[in-house]
Amino acid sequence: MLLIPAIDLKDGLCVRLKQGDMEQATVFSDDPADMARHWLAQGARRLHLVDLNGAFAGTPKNRVAIKSIVAAVKAFEQANKTGPIPVQLGGGVRDLDTIEQYLDEGISYIIVGTAAVKNPGFLRDACGAFPGHIIVGLDAKDGKVATDGWSKLSKHEVIALGQKFEGYGVESIIYTDIGRDGMMGGVNIEATVRLAQSVKIPVIASGGVHDIKDVEALCAVQGEGIEGVICGRSIYEGSLELKAAQARADELTGAKR
Repeated sequence: MLLIPAIDLKDGLCVRLKQGDMEQATVFSDDPADMARHWLAQGARRLHLVDLNGAFAGTPKNRVAIKSIVAAVKAFEQANKTGPIPVQLGGGVRDLDTIEQYLDEGISYIIVGTAAVKNPGFLRDACGAFPGHIIVGLDAKDGKVATDGWSKLSKHEVIALGQKFEGYGVESIIYTDIGRDGMMGGVNIEATVRLAQSVKIPVIASGGVHDIKDVEALCAVQGEGIEGVICGRSIYEGSLELKAAQARADELTGAKR
């Protein structure tokens, strides 16, 4: 079970939102690259970046901060002689040129969310052009997928879309329960498991992580196809200690590092 720290970017700052509301942003750092270095030092094996401005605008808006984070990751890898530490990024990705630019700049995985729902052909093209590098983000409330920075609720069912996009060749699915995101009320284990059981590709859980009990609960169902969990407010506010939680997850799942 991979614990993946989230670095959400708004106006060049590292923030966390409550239920995706841009008006409810808590600033945790004015130096996103330094925040990345902090999580790497705590043993993070992957980082999750979100261009929040980009998600709402439909075009990248935090390129400077993103480049600084990638540079920090590369420096950490070299200094500590680690293997590659993947960086996944979402928010404002609406065309193939943007994907190509981000991959060229050192991003490992591109997360396609709104564009996947509104323009499935784009997602299919992206998977064909950049195989192994495309993750689809399904953000949902009550089983329905949301788009446009969670501001609009569609009529699409999560499981149906997950199965459809699996057929396109996406690498994995990030499933976020937006009713729980940033609220630290616990992960929606049941819905995450239902999605994971319906597809053969890995699912990454997101939204609601509060403490070590949530990590342990996810580890118990890892065999259903849940690869990891994105951690946000919990690790920033201290209800979950990343290094200890990853060690506990490794212990429970028999991972050797």
